[in-house]
Amino acid sequence: MIKGSEFGYEIEGKSSPVRFSNGNNISFIYSVASASGGASNPKSDSVMRANGVDPNSFSGFGGDVSSQITLYKLNIDGGLRKIYLQKQGGYFGNHKNQTSDKYTFSLKKIREGYWELVIDKPLPKGEYAFSMMGTGMEGASGSHTVFAFGID
Repeated sequence: MIKGSEFGYEIEGKSSPVRFSNGNNISFIYSVASASGGASNPKSDSVMRANGVDPNSFSGFGGDVSSQITLYKLNIDGGLRKIYLQKQGGYFGNHKNQTSDKYTFSLKKIREGYWELVIDKPLPKGEYAFSMMGTGMEGASGSHTVFAFGID
């Protein structure tokens, strides 16, 4: 490990087109129904059950949205925004290990399938992203959905 290593996600561009003028009192509405590909129906549910799959595993996050979503402050590196899940320094130069800063949020259920994500404290200027772990068959592939935004 002379050069070092990185593990995480990259987003092209130095900044998101989604911008907020300040980081105070920010909240987002998240729809579990859109993440699951729409509503289920008896025919598709019975086909899944016949193949040993619980259709409820595709209905979003089973009520625990917070365990599937993380809010990160992004690191800017050249023309990329990066989420460092793990970054290790190499033999030469910076030997410091680092991860991207995480921020907390509270959840408020609006109604079935809809949640309000309320950021717990003001966010400083910078670039941010929600990383949402895939569910159902998406989760099996390790895929993540990332929603980026910036604070001016």
